[in-house]
Amino acid sequence: MSQKFQASVHHRDDVSYVKLSGVIDEDNELTTLTDKIPAGTAVIDLGEIERINSCGVRDWVNWLGKLETQATKAVLVECSPAIVAQINLVNNFTGSGVVKSFYVPYFCPECDEEKVLLVEAADMGGGPHEPPTCRCDECDLVMDFDDMADSYFAFLSNQKKIAEPDKINGVIKEFASGDNGEKSKIRSRTGTSSLHSSSVSSLPSVPSLPSISRPSGSSPQIVAKPGSRPSMTPVTTTTQPGMRPVGSFQGTNPGSRPGNFSNPGTNPGTNPGTPSFGAGVVSDRSSMVAPKSSAIIYVLVAVLLAAIAVLAFLLFSSK
Repeated sequence: MSQKFQASVHHRDDVSYVKLSGVIDEDNELTTLTDKIPAGTAVIDLGEIERINSCGVRDWVNWLGKLETQATKAVLVECSPAIVAQINLVNNFTGSGVVKSFYVPYFCPECDEEKVLLVEAADMGGGPHEPPTCRCDECDLVMDFDDMADSYFAFLSNQKKIAEPDKINGVIKEFASGDNGEKSKIRSRTGTSSLHSSSVSSLPSVPSLPSISRPSGSSPQIVAKPGSRPSMTPVTTTTQPGMRPVGSFQGTNPGSRPGNFSNPGTNPGTNPGTPSFGAGVVSDRSSMVAPKSSAIIYVLVAVLLAAIAVLAFLLFSSK
C-alpha cells in the first residue's frame, strides 16, 4: 500500500472498524478495502486524513457507493477539518452515511498555536451552531475558532441519527484507543489542516505592481495600487510636426510645480549628453535657430554681390 495512504480494518460482530490516514488522492487504493468490509456497519475513522484532492473525492464517493450496494452502512468518526471541508462542498460526500464526530479547528493568537477539538455531532444541537469553548494548553486562554461557523457547521443541518450508538461506541473504544489508552479529544492541528487552509498558506505573497492607465487626450501616467511602493512621475513627451519627440518639464502640466524639469534627452546625431529642450521652450528654440539662418543668408548675398562685381569687371575690361 502507498506510503502516503494507510488503511487498516478490524471486525467485531457485524461492525467493521476502518482506520484511514494520510492523503486521499489518485493513489488512494480504496478499492482494495471493499472486499475486506462485509455487510453491516462500517465505522470509518478519518481523524488522520491530512488532505484529499479532486481525484480522491471521486474515488471516495464511488467507494462509498460500492459499500452501500453490499448493504454496508457508513458511520464517519473523527472527521478531520479536510474531510469536513469536503462534506460541506460535495453534496453526496457522505452518501447515505452519517457523521458521528468531527474535529473543530482553533487558533491561539497569544501563543500562535493551533489545536483541534473532537466534538460529537449529537452534542451540537439543532442550531444555530456555535463552536465549543477550547482553551490553549500553553497560556490557558480561550482560543479563537479558526473558520467560519456558518460554513463549517453547515452539514449538521442534514444530520441523521445513528442506529445502535452503544455498539458503535464500544467498537470505537476498543479499536481507536489501541494500546495508548483513551484518545485525547484535543491535539495539535499539525497534519490535519483543511485543503482551503493549506492552499492559502502555501501561496507566496506577491507585491502589488503599478498599473498604467491611459486617459484619452492625455499623456500616460502611472497609478500605484494602495500599499505599493510610490513610483516616480513619468516624463511626458510631445511631438511637433517635423520634429522628434522632446521631453517636457512638469511646469507645463496642470497642478505640477513650475520649474521642475525632466531629465534631458539625447538628440540623435549629436554627442551623448547634449541636452534637448522641453516642449515649453519650443518658441525659444526657434529664436535660437534664427541667427544661424540669417548668417547663411548674409553669406549667400555676399557671394552673389561678389559674382556680380566680377561679371561687371569682366564686361568693362573687354571694352
